[in-house]
Amino acid sequence: KYDYPPLVCNVSWLGLLSVLITILLVASSTPLTVANLFYNNLIIDHFTYFCQIFLLVSTASTIVMCLGYFKEESLNAFESIILILLSTCSMLFMISAYDLIAMYLAIELQSLCFYVIAASKRDSEFSTEAGLKYFILGAFSSGILLFGCSMIYGFTGVTNFGELAKIFTGYEITLFGAQSSGIFMGILFIAVGFLFKITAVPFHMWAPDVYEGSPTLVTAFFSIAPKIAILANMVRVFIYSFYDPTWQQLFFFCSIASMILGALAAMAQNKVKRLLAYSSIGHVGYLFIGFSCGTIEGIQSLLIGVFIYVLMTINVFAIVLALRQNRFKYIADLGALAKTNPILAITLSITMFSYAGIPPLAGFCSKFYLFFAALGCGAYLLALIGVVTSVISCFYYIRFVKIMYFDTPKKWILYKP
Repeated sequence: KYDYPPLVCNVSWLGLLSVLITILLVASSTPLTVANLFYNNLIIDHFTYFCQIFLLVSTASTIVMCLGYFKEESLNAFESIILILLSTCSMLFMISAYDLIAMYLAIELQSLCFYVIAASKRDSEFSTEAGLKYFILGAFSSGILLFGCSMIYGFTGVTNFGELAKIFTGYEITLFGAQSSGIFMGILFIAVGFLFKITAVPFHMWAPDVYEGSPTLVTAFFSIAPKIAILANMVRVFIYSFYDPTWQQLFFFCSIASMILGALAAMAQNKVKRLLAYSSIGHVGYLFIGFSCGTIEGIQSLLIGVFIYVLMTINVFAIVLALRQNRFKYIADLGALAKTNPILAITLSITMFSYAGIPPLAGFCSKFYLFFAALGCGAYLLALIGVVTSVISCFYYIRFVKIMYFDTPKKWILYKP
């Protein structure tokens, strides 16, 4: 434990200022045409700018949440802000990546920063355990991703997304007919690497432990920013370059499995951060509904779903961080919060209703667009399972409201603004 030094405060404010300046620079230079940079390794278009501005706003929100976090936790860890900025920079490159090598380097820079900040609370065994688990499993997934990129290059001879799109849309497909199985395995390995990074079932095993063991600020950042960058990159890789019905079945399965496991596993959780981890896994399943459709409506619903999910998650973690001085850890600790902090209680209640997809809140609109995109492409089973798991998830989301308004607390939570 340390006294709260001015260095942490100064670095936090400088980090926030740099993110805000970057938002202004990106927003003021929206392109009229598509531009390729660094020998076609990066691409600048309207989709890139939308995702980059959205990512920067999410990072700024995370830094705002941390301004009082280091003081309350008495952490002398100014490097966490620097690592958040470095990982954000890598995610900006990831969104713009137009080549397999550029994509892999951006993902690796992001992962290296995440390994360190997951273990940034040096006097906590749980934080160290979270960083070690993330490092070991993350290195394994990065190896699989790199192996997939190598196989694609080995069987096609190109790494640029534009050249790969020509091959996979039939212009040169006859040249690689005999090697289609090797190309399929390469795409499969790349998909597995992405599924691990975005915590989709069956590659979600690291998420609950890492989310619980990491500092709450880091958990908030893991839940928000990487989802935007990785989904944007997956849209460019799988919808633009590798568009083929073969991978669509894989993401259908991952979507169904993520929704089911996220809904059922969260029901058994008593700790807030573990419940939010399984909630994040379930929402990845919902977002994959739009992604796996492979249609314009599916991508539009995906972007709407990500936007609303990030807003809800920022709101939830802001409330969790507001209650941190009470060592708020278990869901039962929220008992009678409506009497001690009525504004926080009603804000959290509305957010949980939105998570559950209750109309007319934003979460309902998100799921509405995703389910209709699934119906539009004929994925009726996907939409049906999505509706059923949404009903199941209402149990543990509304449990927050029940505890806050009707339960007697084991200890009183007082909020000091």
